[in-house]
Amino acid sequence: MSTEIESILERKARIFNVQKYSIYDGPGIRTLIFFKGCPLRCKWCSNPEGLERKYQIMFKEDLCTNCGNCILVCPVHIHYFPDGEDGLRTKSEKSRHKVNRSIDCVGCRKCETVCSKQALSIVGSDKTISEVLEIIQQDALFYLSSGGGVTLGGGEVTAQPEFATNLLMECKRMGIHTAIETSGYAELDSLLMLAEFTDLFLYDIKHIDSERHYELTGVRNERVLDNLTELIRQGFTVKVRMPLIKGFNDSEDTIVKTLDFLQSFKNRNNFQGIDLLPYHKLGINKYKQLDMKYAITEDVSFKDEELDKIETFIKSDALQVKVIRH
Repeated sequence: MSTEIESILERKARIFNVQKYSIYDGPGIRTLIFFKGCPLRCKWCSNPEGLERKYQIMFKEDLCTNCGNCILVCPVHIHYFPDGEDGLRTKSEKSRHKVNRSIDCVGCRKCETVCSKQALSIVGSDKTISEVLEIIQQDALFYLSSGGGVTLGGGEVTAQPEFATNLLMECKRMGIHTAIETSGYAELDSLLMLAEFTDLFLYDIKHIDSERHYELTGVRNERVLDNLTELIRQGFTVKVRMPLIKGFNDSEDTIVKTLDFLQSFKNRNNFQGIDLLPYHKLGINKYKQLDMKYAITEDVSFKDEELDKIETFIKSDALQVKVIRH
């Protein structure tokens, strides 16, 4: 093996999850690799642990026995008892273990290791391309039998484009189908670099109106729509994904304007239609574990008949559409 290839395979990225046997993020059975760090702050995000590039501590307070072991081993003193002496519980039996979020975790995982109740977990792991490929190859037979493969997501995969591109390149070399799930909020050069080794883009349109997009995600959408147009124009295979959150982006006017934008693509073979992603509550508990506030307080989920109505409406515009029901 050449020195150059060895160097590429030892390149590292910060990953926060690997999910096997997925059937929702591309064709067949897939392995999902989640990259840490995202430029958006969607109010409904179900992966808040993927927003920041830095290491983070997830703390399940209901499992904690307040033993203090994590306080003893943490090298930067993130863990503490508020009313103890020298950071330890010495007087009050009512002391409860706390996490100082103003201090950055260094990722040593010592607290995670000594926590016998698994109340603590460190989010984020620096992995080499070789290490990720080893995980991917474990399920090669599933990809072969189902027409599946690997999907890179996050967070936002384009936030770590060099690693992602090299990983996709190695997957293609092994004959594995590749996909990326992206917000599209990235430099076009980064997307095109990834596109060379990507069989399928799963590309989000979160709101067609740029001002409303900013209110919901923290960024405007001109770059998102321009990048989508360029990917399709250059012949790369794209499926649009539309998160659906009741009262946020499901109005008839919003959907009609989105469909109007997509009309120019519908006769292109490389445009594979639309996936509708209804709101779900699967990530809410993570916010508490990260000591983050969840922005949505009302019930914004859909009934099946409401989703059926939206699906039928989009089909009437002669666009392929599928509701992804978890």
